[in-house]
Amino acid sequence: MKILMLTWEYPPRIVGGIARVVHDLSKRLIKDGHEVTVVTYRDNADVPEYENDKGVNVYRVDNYMIHPNNFIDWIMQLNFNMLSKATEIINKEGGFDVIHAHDWLVTYAAKSLKNAYDIPIVATIHATEAGRNSGIHDETQRYINDTEWLLTYEATEVIVNSNYMKNEIQRLFGLPFDKINVIPNGINLSNFTGIERDYDFRRQYAMDNEKIILYVGRLVYEKGVQHLIAAMPKILSNYNDAKLIIAGRGGMMDELRAEASNLGLNDKIYFTGYLNSKQVQKMYKCADVAVFPSTYEPFGIVALEAMLAGVPTVVSDVGGLDEIVTHGVDGMKSYAGNANSIADSVTALLYDHQLATNVSKKAKQKVKDQFNWEKIAQDTHFTYEKAICQTMAERQAKQMLQEKAKKTEKAENSQKEITNLLSFKKRHAYAWIRRFETIWKYMMMLTN
Repeated sequence: MKILMLTWEYPPRIVGGIARVVHDLSKRLIKDGHEVTVVTYRDNADVPEYENDKGVNVYRVDNYMIHPNNFIDWIMQLNFNMLSKATEIINKEGGFDVIHAHDWLVTYAAKSLKNAYDIPIVATIHATEAGRNSGIHDETQRYINDTEWLLTYEATEVIVNSNYMKNEIQRLFGLPFDKINVIPNGINLSNFTGIERDYDFRRQYAMDNEKIILYVGRLVYEKGVQHLIAAMPKILSNYNDAKLIIAGRGGMMDELRAEASNLGLNDKIYFTGYLNSKQVQKMYKCADVAVFPSTYEPFGIVALEAMLAGVPTVVSDVGGLDEIVTHGVDGMKSYAGNANSIADSVTALLYDHQLATNVSKKAKQKVKDQFNWEKIAQDTHFTYEKAICQTMAERQAKQMLQEKAKKTEKAENSQKEITNLLSFKKRHAYAWIRRFETIWKYMMMLTN
């Protein structure tokens, strides 16, 4: 099967979780014998416009050298270039069996390719604008929300990563339930192979006697880092030898630093800023507890990473995180936005070594069983097949209607021809009768 992936991020460009999902899924589909082409954005001149990434054909497009008025204009320019590149590939190498469009940012390129080449779209909605912002509050958000709807409307099949997301987009966009396929995100099970706790690396962030409480992710409101910081005084009152490491960057960095300072916790909260993937892996191996306190989270790949690394994990009871973890069995849960609840779950793991050992062991096995890319790629391929079969059925139905219309038109034309012929013959016969009557009358006059 020939698959075209459209995404605005792909390694080494990593903005959120989409890049890793597309990368790992593409690699697994290649391994399963499919042909995968990725068209994405190039934000760095040092990154090649084309590369064969272990079998995945990756084409990166620059944006126009025009300064857009806003982010929406920038996205539209990006779509024009993605469309141009995809068209060039199709004209040169032939068409694709399916287009896999990742989130609203590639909607217009996907829609145009679908209409031009009659290729079905499978769309993955990784998150929604309404979910990220707890509703729609301005015109930009409304535009994004409407574009998300357009993508789901144009798509033959839609993929979401959790039952929570299935209910959300069904409510927001009115999609039929049978059009929405729940396929969780996965993780590369070899990510932590050969990686052990590096004490020299750990000492850059905490003393040997300090337990590391780790957060990994973007520093934005919906990730709930502010609630984790608010939980630290209670955690420290129960377990003083603890330190919070916040790994990531985002718009709330200054605000969160200020909050840590206001609480007098500058020596107990460390902001690492950006860490590359290898550093993040090493950080997981150094952590004693990982916490993901999101107030909105469609899935939560970082939680899978922590679980695979063998770190006891605390998640909030929202979205996909709520579906990943079973409280007290393979992790701990806290009430979303509740600092006291976060503190209680973290403290339980810090104090109870047996609990921490048990949940981390079960969590690691759960990830291996349920969130491996082999199974996820198979489920995704099945969704592709559904979309292709449905498109073929629609083509056949359209063809049958066209043939029926042609037959009806032909029958109507034949009837007209018969009617016209009969009318002609009738007129012709009437003319001969009139002529015969004239001749007969003339002969009768001669006889008399």
